[in-house]
Amino acid sequence: MKNTLIAANLARVQQMLTDACARAGRDPTSVTLVAVSKTNPASAVLEALEAGAQHFGENRVEEAEVKIPAVNAAAASTPIWHMIGHVQSRKAKDVVPLFQMVHSVDSVKLAQKFSALAVERGRRLDVLLEVNVSGEETKQGFEASDWERLPAVRQRFVDEVLPLFSLPGLYIRGLMTMAPIVAQMEQARPVFASLAGLRAALAAECGQTLPDLSMGMTDDYPVAIEEGATIVRVGRAIFGERQK
Repeated sequence: MKNTLIAANLARVQQMLTDACARAGRDPTSVTLVAVSKTNPASAVLEALEAGAQHFGENRVEEAEVKIPAVNAAAASTPIWHMIGHVQSRKAKDVVPLFQMVHSVDSVKLAQKFSALAVERGRRLDVLLEVNVSGEETKQGFEASDWERLPAVRQRFVDEVLPLFSLPGLYIRGLMTMAPIVAQMEQARPVFASLAGLRAALAAECGQTLPDLSMGMTDDYPVAIEEGATIVRVGRAIFGERQK
């Protein structure tokens, strides 16, 4: 798929987003579409930006350090950048200057690191806590699989993350998860429903609204929206097959 099709692809994804919101009785403006631009060149990002995309997701610091300044310098309007990939603690210092939101805070140590860096720069960093609700061993995140059935799992998760809400320099906006790769998008629905339920439980514990749920990608974002996603991360359906 060539970059000349990016505008058409983006329009198609936005229509599917709108349709999913209609099925769920939601306002389409309640869902943020993050165009996952990882492995795609700055020129593709600029084309998507011109076609109406505003939010972009990257997963590798090394790639973002080159691409983000190039796009920001050339863009008529500065996009909002989301770090959606795993961040090594030693790379956190490079993430803070580049990104407005980090979806992948997957440990207490990383949250503390981002807090210190944000305070050092005199800013507030929007973050999401990455949670493994599917139980897949290959997934990153705070462990919370079977939390609905096992009260001990739920309490352990709450006890682990509750102190993070008092860290300076961070605004914990909600939760993020990666669903398993499935043959049919409906198979991912229980994972999305589980994360939505966990957000509600955590919000009750911490006394905050936790406005965001980042869940759903190219193969399953309509179902994620139906289950309450406020952020969907879509790459292949916008930019085509991933560049090598």
